[in-house]
Amino acid sequence: MRLVMNEPVEGMDRPYARRWWALLVLCLSLLIIVMANTALTVAAPDMTQDLGLSSADLQWVIDGYTVPYAALMLLLGAIGDKYSRRGALILGLFVFGGGAVAGSLVDSSTGVIAARAVMGVGAALIMPATLSLLAATFPREERAKAITLWTATAGLAIAAGPLVAGALLEHHGWSSTFLINVPIAALAIVGALVLVPPSRAAHHHHIDHVGGLLSVVWIGSLVYMIIEGPHFGWGVKAVTAAVVAGAGLVAFVVWELRHPRPVVDVRRFAHRRFAGSNLAVALFFLAVFGAFYYLTQHLQFVLGYDALDTGMRMLPLAGAVFVGSALTGYLTPRIGMKITVTAGMVGGTAALALLTRVDAASSYGDLVPSLTILGLAIGLALSPCTDAIMGAFPEAELGVGGAVNDTSLELGGSLGIAILGSVLASSYSAHLSDATAGSKLPAGALSTAQDSVGAGYAVAQGIGDKARQLGEQAARAGHAGNTEKAAQLKAQADQLAHGAQRMADAVGSSFSDAVAHTSLIGAVVLGVGTVLVAFLLPRKGGVHPGEAPEQAAEEQPELTGAATR
Repeated sequence: MRLVMNEPVEGMDRPYARRWWALLVLCLSLLIIVMANTALTVAAPDMTQDLGLSSADLQWVIDGYTVPYAALMLLLGAIGDKYSRRGALILGLFVFGGGAVAGSLVDSSTGVIAARAVMGVGAALIMPATLSLLAATFPREERAKAITLWTATAGLAIAAGPLVAGALLEHHGWSSTFLINVPIAALAIVGALVLVPPSRAAHHHHIDHVGGLLSVVWIGSLVYMIIEGPHFGWGVKAVTAAVVAGAGLVAFVVWELRHPRPVVDVRRFAHRRFAGSNLAVALFFLAVFGAFYYLTQHLQFVLGYDALDTGMRMLPLAGAVFVGSALTGYLTPRIGMKITVTAGMVGGTAALALLTRVDAASSYGDLVPSLTILGLAIGLALSPCTDAIMGAFPEAELGVGGAVNDTSLELGGSLGIAILGSVLASSYSAHLSDATAGSKLPAGALSTAQDSVGAGYAVAQGIGDKARQLGEQAARAGHAGNTEKAAQLKAQADQLAHGAQRMADAVGSSFSDAVAHTSLIGAVVLGVGTVLVAFLLPRKGGVHPGEAPEQAAEEQPELTGAATR
């Protein structure tokens, strides 16, 4: 047996014998690029303290990964289709691993942001390659099952990121959360060479470089605007990015409509199955990433769990994703994609609605039903949508198909963190202002506390530290025989200690109320989206009402074209 797998999958006259082992490599590659984001939410407090990051620095440490990741996927997916999908995967793993090494060595915010951006470029190569290689390697009758496992891996990575980061932070610094990616990337590279057959489009014309560059411009500008505007205000940068994104999108659509071989045929979005599937993916990750953003903070700051405990308490989500994925593999062929996806989105809406009951007295047990239902919903809805999106592309465009699916995912996730994160911040700030009214808290301290829940607890801790210092001074004065001064200092210390406790209680209750309010907004958004997706997705075995029979006939070859190789 040859050490390196060199036989192209397109030249095989039967399904590749080791395709399930190849899927393991693809899922491992997917695991680390999703974990790279979710692990950082747990490592952020240590990183902030060690590097002295401002809130703006921390935001761009997180999102410096997202901008190149989302912006480059379409172009890099097309390049992978033309030259080598496995080559794109391996190159992406090298770039991702190199960025991870650099991130572990730097000692400044600029260095970490740059390293995260390099990792984002690597992820933009890896993500569409995993899906395109999956679709090329598996026969059509097995592809839905393989995509189900791929989706379950993404759900596992969302929960596993905090768990792995928490375990590392028990004994190591935040740089270990970067370094852990390196051996996994190296293992995936070896696995790709040994187990994953090379693949590229059998007949692929020249790449539409103009369309690809326009996609980079409008998607990159849109993601930048989504990050910059809600978090830092709608100043010149955010408005400029919005204008560039709008103009770039219009130019992209016009160019793609007129180009004979576009990087992506935008006419596909007129097909209801394709449009509905992309909308469902975007909305689901809007809800999941938004909820993940504030639930990890609630577990760490309000409920007081450390990094490892926080990661462990997200495991019900990961387990439920696997159960939901198993259910969708059974249900979708029997009741159809429309019902399965709609049921999943209804479940996601219900999970967010349950979180509206969170208050200052809520415990972890109150969050478990929402985490479990949300995991089940992810498993139910996402696999059929991804399968439908990939099935809409012919063999020559599988990398682009994977990129379209993953761009919807990333745009949804970015919107979730931006929109729900902005709602969370404004709601927390307003609730804290009301909760501390009449407490004689200095305006500067209140402003600092309103910045974030972590800053709020830091202010409370600062007041508590001052109370302890006065208590120590009172004790020394008492030992020196100055009872009057000791009594005065003790009274001040008691007053400050009481104020510190009130401040901590106010921060906790304000953030809990903000979680409930933000969950309500998220449930409304996902609920409205559920209705739209249910309207767009066609019924099983027939033409969707309002859709011409000719259009359905035209769509069917697109949905199955990838299987006729």
